[in-house]
Amino acid sequence: MYTRRTIFAILAATMATPVFAASPPVFVNSNDVAINGYDAVAYFTVSEPVSGIPQLAYKWNGATWLFATSKTLNMFKENPEAYAPQFGGYCALAASKGAIAPSVPDAWTIYEGKLYLNFNLHAREIWRQDIPGNIAKAEANWPAILN
Repeated sequence: MYTRRTIFAILAATMATPVFAASPPVFVNSNDVAINGYDAVAYFTVSEPVSGIPQLAYKWNGATWLFATSKTLNMFKENPEAYAPQFGGYCALAASKGAIAPSVPDAWTIYEGKLYLNFNLHAREIWRQDIPGNIAKAEANWPAILN
């Protein structure tokens, strides 16, 4: 089990460089692919992370989004704001603490119809202890924490 101090040290050591080309900024990998290449819509439709494929790519908000099926690609195209993760796909817990950190596909939560990603499964456990409070804190920090 990690202490809070250890978690925040890990978060601080692995902070991602924000992308300022889009508004709001989106966390991307070195190939400008959002959310590690996972299908954002699949979190809602099959309730698990599903890898997208390059053949089903869509440019939106300064990033390339990958999808597993043409159906999920079309759903995203119709309403990207409904499926894109909150806080640009950065770790929602870190955002609630006034920091930025990358996220991983397996550490996710859908709360009140919105997708939130976290740094790792332990960070997700902490996030889930007070989701409404953490959302309020993160929203107060976002997007100023990118500067």
